[in-house]
Amino acid sequence: MAFLESFPLFGHSKKPLVGLDISSTSVKLIELSRSGDRYRVESYGIEPLPQNSVVEKNITDVSSVGEAIRRVVQRSGTKAKEAAVAVSGSSVITKTIELPANLSEDEMELQIEMGADQYIPYPIEEVSLDFEVDTTTEREDDNVDVLLAASRKENVELRVDVIELGGLIPRVVDIEMYAMERAYHLVEKENANLSGNKTVAIVDLGSTMTTLNVLHESKTVYTREQVFGGKQLTEEIQRRYGLSYEEAGIAKRQGGLPDDYGPEVLEPFKELLVQQVSRSLQFFFSSSRFNQIDYIALTGGSALIPGTVEMVSERLGIPAGIVNPFAGMSLSSRVNAQSLSDDAPSLMIACGLALRSFD
Repeated sequence: MAFLESFPLFGHSKKPLVGLDISSTSVKLIELSRSGDRYRVESYGIEPLPQNSVVEKNITDVSSVGEAIRRVVQRSGTKAKEAAVAVSGSSVITKTIELPANLSEDEMELQIEMGADQYIPYPIEEVSLDFEVDTTTEREDDNVDVLLAASRKENVELRVDVIELGGLIPRVVDIEMYAMERAYHLVEKENANLSGNKTVAIVDLGSTMTTLNVLHESKTVYTREQVFGGKQLTEEIQRRYGLSYEEAGIAKRQGGLPDDYGPEVLEPFKELLVQQVSRSLQFFFSSSRFNQIDYIALTGGSALIPGTVEMVSERLGIPAGIVNPFAGMSLSSRVNAQSLSDDAPSLMIACGLALRSFD
């Protein structure tokens, strides 16, 4: 069993990275720089993907995704050559193990390799495996907590392939929930509702998937994905009004639909969305020691549907809001402030990946 040396799950880079979030409908790119404790957005872009080139976060058309990456790199104007990308939480097994604190990194690697079959339910030759020492945990014994992460090699290799097709060098393969956590730390600094020892649910309302990440005291304690997203609203618009899928998507964003759209299509969709969020939270409560959420942070394109935040907060009885990881950042001259603000809720993962430049 060999560890991935050039693009491990917790890789590092000494050069500027672009964060690339490959979702079911688009490739999103963010490049950041830092001066002191202040960040600046150097480049950003979103490039749509052909329908079904990524299905439920699985890349099915390598060529189309690679071409989309090439286009978003060109349009963003970034000069960075290396990229960080992520695999979804559902495709990764993570486990925290204890190892002696006095082991070197090579010794830890050897010990994990020798005992990996205790932790991973797949043949070791079929997985990409990496680890990271948790330096935030205080222990009284002579051990350290080590986060072990494993994903099937094909999940990693497909992302490496599309990055290379896009003309970039793959340097980091991260995990979406940890990229989200990293971006959340920026949001936390700008939002008084999130300060202190809070338990916060980040609900990412994407096109085809809704992901719940729960953070307690700023650390991820739970993640769950379910198949539900804004695509269902687009398909209902398409069916009801006899439009093509592309036309329905444009109408959803720009308006101009008949008067019955609000009460008969949009409101039922929002009701269903709230039910999905509620169900995810119930799964969390039933499988953990937690029994309350202090705040719901909404991300993803569907979070921007008018009235969604208010309905989620009212029906669930929990304060909620849309988050913007770039609120405290300056912008380069090639970044359009209004466009970035509009797209910000969809860019949390890309932002978290771009932050890997500063590890």
